[in-house]
Amino acid sequence: MSNSERRYVRMESLNLLDYVLVDEKGEIVTRAMGRTLNISEKGILLETHIKFDPGQVLRITIGLEEDLVDLKGLVKHAEERDDKTYSAGIEFLEFDGEGSRVLRNYLEAFEAFKS
Repeated sequence: MSNSERRYVRMESLNLLDYVLVDEKGEIVTRAMGRTLNISEKGILLETHIKFDPGQVLRITIGLEEDLVDLKGLVKHAEERDDKTYSAGIEFLEFDGEGSRVLRNYLEAFEAFKS
């Protein structure tokens, strides 16, 4: 599916992030680092060294320029890549504090910079 067919435009963006995989009880399963491959208003494509399963929940802290955004996301799909890393499509479920405003501002600035 191309960006022109998607409901939310994905911006190619490499941002480091910290994530915590939590189980159904909200307990920490693992914590590690990853990076975004692309980002939109509703989710990210995440690259990691750990394989996720659809339905798993992540707590993510991502750096967007000068701001840190804390959010909760749901793994929608995951696959192994050719370089033995994994990618996972994460749908945003909730943001802490000013997170959604920071993300919108980041996406608007990124789009203006590209133009």
